[in-house]
Amino acid sequence: MDPLSTPARLRDRATWLLGQTANQGHRLIGERMHAAGVTSRSYFSLLAALAESGPTSQADLGRRIGLDRSDVTAAVTDLEHRGCLERTPDPVDRRRNLVRITEEGQAFLAELDAEVAGAQEALLAPLSPAERDQLVEMLTRVVEHHTGLRLSDTTER
Repeated sequence: MDPLSTPARLRDRATWLLGQTANQGHRLIGERMHAAGVTSRSYFSLLAALAESGPTSQADLGRRIGLDRSDVTAAVTDLEHRGCLERTPDPVDRRRNLVRITEEGQAFLAELDAEVAGAQEALLAPLSPAERDQLVEMLTRVVEHHTGLRLSDTTER
């Protein structure tokens, strides 16, 4: 028996397999983000949320991507220094700022999109395109069930 083999009790456990898959996904994303000069994986989520929703308060942005308030502030500050974001006073509530993605931020997001796509491709390389679609659909259902989040377009079902 190989001392490095996975114990039989773990091999068919979805929770263990998902954990191992997540670890590999995080490793691949981390490597690609590091190569792109990004110090935090949250930059991609933050830029993607802003590109989709338009100007948003930092608090709403944090809630939307599941990021702690202080982490949002640090990421927004860094991305603002890079020219990817702008903060402007909220015309409705001058006590808070709205964050919006800039043209430079859109270009940077496109670069990060390519890196994430490459990591996805590497992670899912053993699967056919149909199997990849099926895996994503099943994982979406599990996440939606346990979190109450709506990840999919309900008109597709």
